[in-house]
Amino acid sequence: MEHLPCQGCKGLCCGPVAITEQELKKIKKKIKAMPRKTREQLENQLRFHGTCIFYDMEKDRCGIYSARPKPCSMFGYYKGMACFRKPELATKQHGHREEPVGILSIDYTWKDF
Repeated sequence: MEHLPCQGCKGLCCGPVAITEQELKKIKKKIKAMPRKTREQLENQLRFHGTCIFYDMEKDRCGIYSARPKPCSMFGYYKGMACFRKPELATKQHGHREEPVGILSIDYTWKDF
C-alpha cells in the first residue's frame, strides 16, 4: 500500500475528528498508560486551530497512533476523505460506523483525559 505524504503537514488534515464511545475508551486507556512527561509534552504543545489535540507538532505525527480513531486510519484512502497531496489514493468506500459521541478538540479536550 502506498503511504500518504504526511511529513510537513503539521496536522492540518488531522481534525476535527469525530469519535465513538469505544474509541473514546481506547484513547483514555492510551493516555492513562502514557508516561507523565510524554503526556505533558503532548498536552502543552501549540497547534493550529482545529487540529486534533493529540497531534504531536514536535514529531510531526499522531501522538496516539496505536489508539487513533477510525476516521484517522481511513483518511487519505477513502472517498470523501482524500489527502490534498495524493487524492488518487482515495479509492475505497466508507463502511458502516457507530454514531459518534463527540469531536476531539471540541467536545473532548485534554481536561477530559
